[in-house]
Amino acid sequence: MRFTTLIAALLLPCATHAYASPQYRIAHEVSLPGDEGWDYLALEPGGHRLFIAHGTRVLVVDTDKLAVAGEIADTPGVHGIALAPDLGRGYISAGRAGLVVVFDLHTLARLKEIKTTGENPDAILYDAASQRVFTFNGRGRNATAVDARTDAVIGTIALDAKPEFAVADGKGRIYVNLEDKSSLAVIDPRKLSVISVWPISGCQEPSGLALDAAGG
Repeated sequence: MRFTTLIAALLLPCATHAYASPQYRIAHEVSLPGDEGWDYLALEPGGHRLFIAHGTRVLVVDTDKLAVAGEIADTPGVHGIALAPDLGRGYISAGRAGLVVVFDLHTLARLKEIKTTGENPDAILYDAASQRVFTFNGRGRNATAVDARTDAVIGTIALDAKPEFAVADGKGRIYVNLEDKSSLAVIDPRKLSVISVWPISGCQEPSGLALDAAGG
């Protein structure tokens, strides 16, 4: 069995006198099994586990012990992981299968599968304000909305573009990159509608996205 070493998530700042900004050093390394591809990471809020999309499974790393603590298997073409700690559940986008895999956040047991309304679910997030899960479907050029309390599909949001990564601000807005239109769409998670689309000048094929909710 092949192993890959996880180092990127374990970097620590190292202050020096020579530079105004902190420098970084590798603090620890964790060997992860398998040589399949990688995608998104999800750090458990208030917990000590890192969920890692890896080929056809999700690896779970204990960030205190710096060791693999478990895995959720049979998630073909896994892209992302959304965590809903208030509901004790997690959600995985299995792109090749066109599914959301629901699992128990405490035991990692697989609970059910939900068919998405568009092909190749990629990014996935949980919006705590509405208690809804959203998948952003690359080939489907849309988003699927799921009621996290019932795990029922409650709607589809047409995007007319290829969505990439998405973030929620917890205050009633979701932001998603539209990769093939070099734009950012703003979504109302309760009305399941696109509020606005903002062009991103000078940014071709936007992919990654982060939000500083505390800093506004």
